Amino acid sequence: MGSRQRRRYHGGCVAPGLAALLLLMLSFHCVLSPPLGDGGRNDPPRPQSPTFMSNNLGEFRRNVLAADTNVLASNVPGDGSKMGEDLWGSGAANDFYGCSNASAEFAGAEANTKSNRYLMIEASGGLNQQRIGIIDAVVAAHILKATLVIPKLDQKSFWEDSSDFADIFDADYFISSLSKDVKIIQQLPDMIRKTSLPYKIRVPRKCTPLCYENRVLPALSKKNVVQLTKFDYRVSNRLDTYLQKLRCRVNYHALRFTDTIHKMGEMLVQRMREKSSGRFIALHLRFEPDMLAFSGCYFGGGETERRELGTIRKRWENLHQADPDRERRHGKCPLTPEEVGLMLRALGFGRDVHMYVASGDVYGGKETLAPLKALFPNFYSKETLASKEELETFLPFSSRMAALDFVVCDQSSVFVTNNNGNMARMLAGRRRYFGHKGTIRPNTRKLNSLFLNRTSMSWDTFASKVQTFQKGFMGEPNEVEPGRGGFYEYPLDCICQKTKGIAGHTIGHLSKDATNITKNHLTYREGRDVDFMEQTPLPGGSSNETESDYRHGNGLDIPEMDDMISD
Repeated sequence: MGSRQRRRYHGGCVAPGLAALLLLMLSFHCVLSPPLGDGGRNDPPRPQSPTFMSNNLGEFRRNVLAADTNVLASNVPGDGSKMGEDLWGSGAANDFYGCSNASAEFAGAEANTKSNRYLMIEASGGLNQQRIGIIDAVVAAHILKATLVIPKLDQKSFWEDSSDFADIFDADYFISSLSKDVKIIQQLPDMIRKTSLPYKIRVPRKCTPLCYENRVLPALSKKNVVQLTKFDYRVSNRLDTYLQKLRCRVNYHALRFTDTIHKMGEMLVQRMREKSSGRFIALHLRFEPDMLAFSGCYFGGGETERRELGTIRKRWENLHQADPDRERRHGKCPLTPEEVGLMLRALGFGRDVHMYVASGDVYGGKETLAPLKALFPNFYSKETLASKEELETFLPFSSRMAALDFVVCDQSSVFVTNNNGNMARMLAGRRRYFGHKGTIRPNTRKLNSLFLNRTSMSWDTFASKVQTFQKGFMGEPNEVEPGRGGFYEYPLDCICQKTKGIAGHTIGHLSKDATNITKNHLTYREGRDVDFMEQTPLPGGSSNETESDYRHGNGLDIPEMDDMISD
């Protein structure tokens, strides 16, 4: 195989005496360091993934060498860096605020809704993919001047979650808070339901307002009821500001979790704050087998890893044959838990920082997590913060469990994402909207070579380079140019700037004077735009095209699990 084997897992032959010593250290560490759950019979059921047990020599070496976590931790300074308080928040954040009120040009529900036009949608995928579909359904209803029926949620995907809208979101509040924007009802009126079967259409990805008028409106006018199937990413990323602000009103204000989910999430947040004296990191790790398989990357586990992840990749028939070295060079591979820990310590987060980890079953289990736990011993998850009895009503439902993680990550002092999937994007945008709370995304393109050569430089040199490479990836205002980047991650049309003599200018549409003011603290993200290619309306013909929805290898970031399963 042409893939480079990572240093931390492959160090040549292991002498028998050293192997025995390292095995003893591994056993000792495993006793002291519990897995992500509580490690016993109280662990909750999760979506099924293959179990990886192997006597393969490459796997043996990986587990043995990963056991030396005490040495790893002892070589990293325990205190924070000179960045100090800047790690926990942006000094420029106070100059910005969320602003999504309707403008004068926005036509409200009363004036904009036509009678006998009903729009239904079926939101695809997992929790956050469904969330995007729900938000965009409101926008589509406004474009079509239709009444929206409360969206149906996908219950047949990989997650097999039987929850409906009202099990996750506060349906009454959703309807009432948007009553001036779009008319929304719980279900079709009896007369309509008895006489009109929904006409099903699938619109193209990134469908523009003109696309909706050309493709959906004629059927809606004729049939009265239209159902848009597999509704995810079916509205253009780029819209007029008044429609983007509608998106924000739905996302950040109208769409809130049920009281049951909210109260449980707040309890987890409170327990983290009590343990951490007020502030903590939340890490969305995303190092599950399915995620790693889809990425096409290599993580140093030898032929065993290639075989196991290769088997999982066969689930996606159209997935291209990935070149792991190229994927890593291009920054499309998630960091390992060890690399995440080293990045955070290099940025200046000390050993005493408390960390909440949102994750499913980590590939490699407790051995893979051991280096991260050694670097951050105050390590928690919802399963370790709450008892099985407290989580009992949530355990059978993956979306409700994911919602709890969403609440804790949203309320954390600093949010760290290890991928650019739906949850990461939604949380990054939400944290920008509500005051630019610290949000860190690894600059994987630059960090790749740094991690490969870490042992050839001093810790101070390594830390300095990490801090340099992460500029523009720390959740600061204006990390992306106006007009670029995915809207859910960068909701710039809904973020206004407080400036002397210039009030209420959105970042995406600054005046010339305001642009000059902001240039002083602009930092630009490198790499390609996320989600910037828009679908244009297609000529007449089938409205149920089955375009390839997951085009890996196009330079975009790896999608979250929600993105992968639902087609």
